[in-house]
Formats: sequence, structure tokens, C-alpha cells
Amino acid sequence: MAQEFLSEDFLLHCKTARILYHEHAAKMPIYDYHCHLPAEKIACDRRFTNLTRAWLYGDHYKWRAMRANAVPENYITGKAGDYEKFEKWAHTVPSCLGNPLYHWTHLELKRYFGIKDKLLGPDTAKWIYDCATEILKTPEFSVRNILRKMNVKLVCTTEDPLDSLECHQKIRHDNFEIKVYTAFRPDRAMAVEDLPGLNAFIDHLGGICDIEINSYHTYLEALRDRHKYFHDNGCRLSDHGLDVPYAEEYTESEISKIFQKIISGKDLNPSEKLIFKSAMMVEFALMDYEAGWVQQLHIGALRNNCTRLFRQLGPDIGCDSTDDQLIARPLARFLDRLDVNRDLPKTILYNLNPRDSAVLATMIGNFQDGSAPGKIQYGSAWWFLDQKDGMEEQMRILANMGLLSRFVGMLTDSRSFLSFPRHEYFRRILCNLLGADVEAGLLPNDMALLGKMVEDICFNNAKNYFSMALD
Repeated sequence: MAQEFLSEDFLLHCKTARILYHEHAAKMPIYDYHCHLPAEKIACDRRFTNLTRAWLYGDHYKWRAMRANAVPENYITGKAGDYEKFEKWAHTVPSCLGNPLYHWTHLELKRYFGIKDKLLGPDTAKWIYDCATEILKTPEFSVRNILRKMNVKLVCTTEDPLDSLECHQKIRHDNFEIKVYTAFRPDRAMAVEDLPGLNAFIDHLGGICDIEINSYHTYLEALRDRHKYFHDNGCRLSDHGLDVPYAEEYTESEISKIFQKIISGKDLNPSEKLIFKSAMMVEFALMDYEAGWVQQLHIGALRNNCTRLFRQLGPDIGCDSTDDQLIARPLARFLDRLDVNRDLPKTILYNLNPRDSAVLATMIGNFQDGSAPGKIQYGSAWWFLDQKDGMEEQMRILANMGLLSRFVGMLTDSRSFLSFPRHEYFRRILCNLLGADVEAGLLPNDMALLGKMVEDICFNNAKNYFSMALD
């Protein structure tokens, strides 16, 4: 007999899985330590005027699906009206069967708006849009109340070093009980592939810090100043988007000369670019270690592949894919360079190419040092791997090659305030994975032991791993 779609036992295929989820995972709060939610919307407690603005604006997962379904760009990122855009999404959803978007879409309609018995499609689009929009307009569905509704305890957004953090300051000043922190994302500080952009960053940085940046030394001084500013505003982790890990050998003299070429606007050769990025990664890691932060390394995205849409819309619009460069040797060199002097901070490694999953799962075991459980983490399934098969594979590989019980769990990595059911999705998959092993005799039928493990992965491990206060 077929199971009802999206029932209370969705993704839970055995009795043990259902016990683990309903009695342990479901009750745990959400600790969302990495996302791209706009802090200004939390600061002003924004209310959305309609479902399109809450759901489709900025969501490049949905944009990719709509393009694949032959929706004209005007109805995706263009000037079409909000309902027209939603209608095109509703026409696309039935074609998403097999894609996690189909699950996420209906989980979000159910959890936020109580829409349980209707599937989104052309015939239900108007009713669902009107129903959800009316709910979104109520005070109970302001951004802060959405976070409360989903039992979120902490959110960590991602900001550039030049950000004023005034939105985070306002949130803190308001005594909002859900903690909202930021992560330090210094990718632009080492973006030597865009010299005009890098020099504009350097000029702005110098102005903010009141430092004349005329040398590599003064550049680092200014970056440390911003790192401290972020720290003083509650930041306790950094985030780096890397094509590959950078770990070239270099001397201070070489870096100083390269930096002079940068501020003179002279093009760097490929070797000089890698050397500069390598030096910057070491310096950022040292800043993190000295401040007691966690560094996150997101490795393996091939970005902005479609020149036509990049010229029209810019980055982060759904034209990225997995890369296939080799990462094991440079990653080992980078981590070892820090570890040999005991300067390696807590580190979370994420891969986008599934080929590299075992590489990261084995790499983390090389640099554990007894200072903290799971000091070096193999991060949750990221981006294109953030789906049922990808999550199962990430957890299976981590369990086989490391300690799944010490895993810091799920994050949304999202720009949408309606994305928190992804934590539920992850938790159901985790419980089903463990439950199936219990019923196959591969794990003991010890609900106290397994229940604690589930609760730890869902919340407690992250709470203990990151030094970000919840009160």
C-alpha cells in the first residue's frame, strides 16, 4: 500500500526511524550556523506583501528549475508582475517530481501556511497564492515571528568585511531573543582575478579603517582591524568560497612584491595569483585561530558559467555548477601548514563535487588534536548535494570514516526565510538512516543511546562547537 505523500511519517520507513524522529529529532530547536538571510530584513522585522516576494525573490534553485522548464527570464528575474512570476513557478512545480524542490515546496506550504491537501500546480496556483499571501500580511508572519514559529534559536548570516554590521547591532539592541550573528566572508579581499574590484575593495577598506594601505603589511593591519570589529560584534566564524584550496609556497618578500603589483594595477601571472591567495588564506586562518573562531571552507564551485546571464544579471543567479579540480594535496598542505605550529582553528570542510566526499571525510581525521570533539568537521551536504541522496551519502561516508555522532549537523545556506523545513528534511533522513540500521541488526536497539545521538546532531553538537552565546 502506497504511503500518503508528505504524511507525518514522510521519509521514515520503519518503526525505529519514526520513534527517533518523533520523540527526539522533532523537538530540537534549530541552530542555523550558516545562511545568507538578509540581516536588514530581521532588523526591520519585514513583512512580505505576497508569496512571490517571500518565496521566489533571490531563490536561484527555483530559477534554475524555471529556466529548465522554458520559462522566459522576464517571469524569473525580469519585470513581470509578482503573481505572473508565481504562476510560472506553479506551472513548473509538477515538472519537479524527483527534484528536492518538489519536497521543499510542499513542506514549506504545509509548515508555514497549513496547506496540507493541495499540490501546487496551474489549477491551484491562484488559491494557494491568495491564501499564503493573506497569511503573510498578518503581524504573526513578520520575519522575526517566522523565526519564532520555526523554533529557531540562532541564525548566522554572512557578510563582507566592509559591512557596517549596523543591522546586527540593531537586532542586538532590540533584545531579540533569537540570536543573529554574522560570519566574516573575505573572498573579495583575495580576488586577484578582478584587479579593479580588488583595488576598489582596498581603497574602501583603508577608508573605513583610517589606514593608508600602501604595503602588504598595512593591508593585513586593516584586515585584522575589520576582523576584530566583527569579533567585537559577536562574530565567531569565517566563511570562504574556494575554487580549490590554496597552498603554494611563498616568502614575505614575494608577497610584498605581488601586493605592490596589485595596487599599481599590474596584471599578475597565474603563479603570482595562486601565491597571493595562498598567503591570504594562511593569514585569515591565523586571525581565526587567535580569536578562537571556526573557519568554514566551501570548496569546488564553478561559478558564473553563463556569460549571457552574468552580463545581464550578475553573480548568484543560478548559473553555477560543480568543478572537477583536484583538491586533496593542496588541502592537506594548507591544513598541515597551520597544524604544524598548532595554529589550526576549528575547521569545517564542505565539498560540492561528490567525487571529493571521501577525500574530506578522511582528511578531517588527519588533523584532530584532542582539543575539542570533532575539531575538524566534514560539513553537511552542500548546495547541489543538499538533497536526500547527497545527505545520506555524506552521513554514510562520515560514519564509515569518522564519527557521525560528533557531526554539527544541518544548515540552510539559504536566502529565504521560508527554508527552515530543510532542517526537518535532514532530520527525517538522519533518523531513517539510523532506524534502518537498527532494524537490520547493524546498530543496537538502544533508544537512549541513539536518541541522544540524534538530539546531539540536530542541535547540541553545534551549540557546543561554536562559541556563540544563546542567552
